[in-house]
Amino acid sequence: MHGYYFEELREGMEASLSKTITESDVGQFAGITGDFNPVHVNKEFARQTRFQDRIAHGMLTAGMISAVLGTRLPGPGAIYLSQNLRFRAPVYLGDTVTATVRVTDLDAGRSRVSVHTGCFVGGRCVLEGDAVLLVDRRGGEPNLVEPTSRAGTMPRQGNTE
Repeated sequence: MHGYYFEELREGMEASLSKTITESDVGQFAGITGDFNPVHVNKEFARQTRFQDRIAHGMLTAGMISAVLGTRLPGPGAIYLSQNLRFRAPVYLGDTVTATVRVTDLDAGRSRVSVHTGCFVGGRCVLEGDAVLLVDRRGGEPNLVEPTSRAGTMPRQGNTE
């Protein structure tokens, strides 16, 4: 099962996915990532914040973008290369989030696809950004991510270089 091949993509194509955020989602995300910030997991603490209630992790919401990209557009086989995110509003437990992606540019020379990404609750934008993906060509060699130098990367913990 493969998603869209590069040749099948066109600027303006869109796909989306909706999900209601649950207590279980937030608890599992905290457990997987280790992010137990009390604004997400402690109702009493969260009531004392500007949000007045628990909110979902921003990266949980952002993960829904990954789900659209990996399962719908471009779909299976696409490789996420980069993403920038701007968090616009909180997502509360019980909110239904719709993640949407729209193809904005196609780089045929490098088989790269640029997309605008967004997450919405009741029509209100709660998160937006842009992403770049590597997409296979039909019948061609698999695309390989170009190696990068270590220059400009964060040092590993304990690394004294």
